[in-house]
Amino acid sequence: MGAILGGLTSEAARLTGLPEGLPVVAAASDKACEIVGAGATTPEIGALSYGTAATVDITTPRYVEVTPFLPAYPAALPGQYNPEVQISRGYWMVNWFKKQFGQPECAAAIAQGVSPETLFDRMVATVPPGSEGLMLQPYWSPGIRHPGPDARGAVIGFSDVHTRAHLYRAILEGLAYALREGKERIEAKTKVHIRNLRVSGGGAQSDEAMQLTADIFNLPAARPHTFETSGLGAAIAGAVGLGLHRDFPSGVSAMTRLGRIFEPNPSHTALYDELYRRIYCRMYERLAPLYARLEDALN
Repeated sequence: MGAILGGLTSEAARLTGLPEGLPVVAAASDKACEIVGAGATTPEIGALSYGTAATVDITTPRYVEVTPFLPAYPAALPGQYNPEVQISRGYWMVNWFKKQFGQPECAAAIAQGVSPETLFDRMVATVPPGSEGLMLQPYWSPGIRHPGPDARGAVIGFSDVHTRAHLYRAILEGLAYALREGKERIEAKTKVHIRNLRVSGGGAQSDEAMQLTADIFNLPAARPHTFETSGLGAAIAGAVGLGLHRDFPSGVSAMTRLGRIFEPNPSHTALYDELYRRIYCRMYERLAPLYARLEDALN
């Protein structure tokens, strides 16, 4: 990574409008660049991506398959790997909620000149941590091994106090629970102890999502100075390839910085830990047989 592959051909220059001979530098995959752009280059930093797919990764020199037969990805840093756990729908669920239940906020956002997500954030702030017992398992799309191919999404705990706002907060909390579970699987496989988090992607722009992430993980959650860390990571690879920085560590040090850091709230972490361990971690195990029966019934 970070090596010059050659120069832009005359044909490519004609089609793109870029100068002929412009150096073409090898970067890395979008996810590997995102992790570097977030500054998560050592194993104790967990890199969360709040994009269409929600993921948790670390950077380590050890090749480890967190899920058997699903390979760890090559990192942007030479000789390193990014073991990953992915929730395939991730923050796609925000768009799902917006389409299915968010018409009032979408209309109000146009009138106020703000994004619907800004109004969703205000809505989430009206609901207490734990969503008053509403728990969501974000398997809107099944997995390969965990969750299994029969998996479905689930929401449990509805009562007459619950509103759209509760459901939206339960989505954000459910994604954080699923990523915490992924973090613990990574730690068990790699023997690494993750001590802090870097959160990238569009969902990282939400202060409420950042705070509940810190609370559910019981770890400081830092938002890089830009949520577009994949582009920044590619720029770092380009800078290393052009010799502007001698290596990736020096490039990361010079080109990344942290924005706001969200510290866990002790009164919230105790509640979330109870809900996570006693309810969330048991949901898939208890529901998996029903998912299989549902699949049989539908087929």
